[in-house]
Amino acid sequence: MLEIKIPSLDKINEAARDFLSRIGDHTVIALYGDMGAGKTTFVKAICDELQVADNVTSPTFAIVNEYTSGVTGEPIFHFDFYRIKNMEEVYDIGYEEYIDSGYLCLMEWPELIEPLLPDDCLKVRISH
Repeated sequence: MLEIKIPSLDKINEAARDFLSRIGDHTVIALYGDMGAGKTTFVKAICDELQVADNVTSPTFAIVNEYTSGVTGEPIFHFDFYRIKNMEEVYDIGYEEYIDSGYLCLMEWPELIEPLLPDDCLKVRISH
């Protein structure tokens, strides 16, 4: 598990840039952390570094938001599983298609779908 420590909010984009340089071929990124730890804020910083023009928000009610990287032109999928009640809901949103797409998938609250995470998922702990 990769641990991200960001000393202050003004260093978050620097941390996101460093993170992106270290993920290698990983496209499925599971972001673990307590409520308020900064998971969504870190996703926003990652999207800033990938020059996403869209407004990056937590997909708490939608479960998944799709953005487009201004760098690669490829989609970025941002998941929030906080409100998932059962695994059937995850399959209903087309989870497997997203995960198998090869595009960047950033997941908040992955512990709620742990059995569905692919073996090559990069697990990241974010803490205060």
